Amino acid sequence: MLRYASALTMLAASTVAVNPAAAEDVELTMYYPIAVGGPLTQVVDGIVAEFEAANPGISVEAIYAGNYDDTRIKALSALNSGDPAQLAVMFSIDAYDLIEQDLIVPFEEVIEGEEEQAWLDGFYPALMANGQIEGQTWGVPFQRSTIVAYYNKDMFRDAGLDPETAPQTWDDLVEMGRALTTDDRWGIMIPSTGYPYWMFQALAIQNGVELMADDGLSTNFTDPAVVEALEFWVALGQEHGVMPEGTIEWGTLRQAFLEGQTAMMWHSTGNLTAVKNNAEFDFGVAMLPENERRGSPTGGGNFYIFKDATEEERQAALELIKFMTSPEQAAKWSIETGYMGVSPAAYETEALQAYTEAFPPALVARDQLEVAVAEFSTFETARVREGLNNAIQAALTGTQSPEEALAEAQAAAERLLDAYR
Repeated sequence: MLRYASALTMLAASTVAVNPAAAEDVELTMYYPIAVGGPLTQVVDGIVAEFEAANPGISVEAIYAGNYDDTRIKALSALNSGDPAQLAVMFSIDAYDLIEQDLIVPFEEVIEGEEEQAWLDGFYPALMANGQIEGQTWGVPFQRSTIVAYYNKDMFRDAGLDPETAPQTWDDLVEMGRALTTDDRWGIMIPSTGYPYWMFQALAIQNGVELMADDGLSTNFTDPAVVEALEFWVALGQEHGVMPEGTIEWGTLRQAFLEGQTAMMWHSTGNLTAVKNNAEFDFGVAMLPENERRGSPTGGGNFYIFKDATEEERQAALELIKFMTSPEQAAKWSIETGYMGVSPAAYETEALQAYTEAFPPALVARDQLEVAVAEFSTFETARVREGLNNAIQAALTGTQSPEEALAEAQAAAERLLDAYR
C-alpha cells in the first residue's frame, strides 16, 4: 500500500492552491454528517476556514445534517426542491442509489491532468472499494473507519488476564468474556441498533463469508456460515452470558464502556479520540477477533459531487475535497477524531507520525485495512439493509431464530434486487 504514498506526498503542497477554473467567486453548499460524538463541527469548521483563507474566491457553507441517513435525506430533499448543493459527505454505501437516481458525477469527469489523477489514485484501495463502480470513481473517502475492539486493561488485570492481549479468536472472546463478566458488568457489548448490519458483517467476514456480491445485485443471507455468525452473536448473550440479551444501543455504548458497564466493546474507530479524552482507566484497542479469518468492513462517509453543479462549482468542490483529503488535513482530522487518515501519505506526515508513536492505538484501524472489505452495499441499499437489520434484531431478541429471520431478509432482498438484474 505504501506505493501510493509518494504521489500524495508530492501533491501535499498543490492541494492548497487555487485551481484557475475555480478562481471566480463561487459559493458552495456542503452537507455533512455528524454521527459520532465529539465536537466534530468545530473541526470541520476549522478546516473549511483554512480552505477559504487559501482560496478567497470560494466560500463554503457546511450544513450539519445529523447522522448519515439524515444527511442523505436532507441533501436529496434540497436538490429536489431546487436549493443549491454542490457536494456532500454521505455514506460510502449510498453510491449505488445515488448513481441510480442520476444525482452524482464520477470524479473522472471532474479531474484534469496527471497530478489530479495521482491524487485520485493515492487513497487506500480498501477505502475506495465502495466508491468505485463499473470502472468509475463516484465517491472519495474522508470520514472513514473500521470496527475496532476497545477493552478496559484495568479490568483485564483484575480478572487475571494479560492487559496487552485482546481476544484473538471467537473462542477467546467467549472465554475472556466469562472471566470479565461480574454481577455489575458485562464482558462484551456489541451494538445492535443504529448500524446492526455493520457489526453483523464483521462477524460474517470473520466466519469466512461475504454478505453481498461485489456487483450490488445479490445477497448471501442464508449461507450456512452467515447463519452461524448470527447464531454466535445470539449465543454471546443467551448461551454464554457474557453480553446482555436483546439489543444494545449504538448511541449510548461508548458511555457504557466509559462508565465500566462492560469490559469490552466493538465500535467505530471514530470514537477513539473521545474515548482517549474521557476514559479514567487504562484502555486498549485491538483488531477484531477471527474465526475462519480476521476481518472488518470499512465504514463511514465519502465525498460526492452532485451532477447539477455548474462546471465552476464542480471545480471549486474538487478543490475543497482535495484540500480536506490532503495528507496534512487528513492527519489533523485523524488526530482530532479517531477516524483514519485516508491515504498512506497522511501517515507519513510529521504530525501523524508523532501522534501514533505516542498513541499506537491510532494505528489499529489503519492496520486492519489489510483484512478489511467493502461495507455492505447493494442497489436499494437502504431497504435491503433495513430487512437485514430487522432480522438481526429479531434473532437477538428471541422473536425468531437466526435461520428464520435471515431467510425472510434474503427473500425481501431478492424481491428488491430482481429488477436490477
